[in-house]
Amino acid sequence: MAEIDEKISEALDKARDSRLNAAIAALVAIGATLMALNNVKDGNIGQAMQQALVNSVDEWGYYQAKGTKQNVATAAREQVELMRDTAPNLTPETRAVFDKRIAEYLAQEKKYETEKAEIKQRAEAFQKQYDDLNIKDDQFDMSEALMSVAIALFGVTALTRKRWLFGLACVFAGFGALFGFSGFLGWNLHPDWLARLLS
Repeated sequence: MAEIDEKISEALDKARDSRLNAAIAALVAIGATLMALNNVKDGNIGQAMQQALVNSVDEWGYYQAKGTKQNVATAAREQVELMRDTAPNLTPETRAVFDKRIAEYLAQEKKYETEKAEIKQRAEAFQKQYDDLNIKDDQFDMSEALMSVAIALFGVTALTRKRWLFGLACVFAGFGALFGFSGFLGWNLHPDWLARLLS
């Protein structure tokens, strides 16, 4: 009778191991697929981030160029005003020439100020786009890291047959999948402490 109990116990252990290995294989395949999809999306987001950053830098450079032009116009206006105000025996015609030139420089200053405000808005919009994309990039990075740990734990579970290790691997895989889906679905799930840890 003890021999039969032992045989039944062995058969049940093998069946359990077989089910555990089947579950591990299925979860590793699912995890690897999710990692591959996340990796493709993360690469595309990285490219979009680079483009947003380049656009932002370009706009800020353009903003600075307009500021330089505005400063040149201001300096020129002030110089013409100084020349007008210190010129002896200024005729009305000459004064009118000075005033016309001062008005032109003032118009340039105002034009550059308006253009700078528009450029600043565009630069800030590109920076916001970059920041928004960075959150998604972090989500995919977190997903990939957690899925990698889960797959490694599934491998160790297959060797050791420890069910608690299988549970731990499932927790890592679950959080990895959650961050991946957050990135794809646009959910605002972003644990800053984990992002800082991984950056």
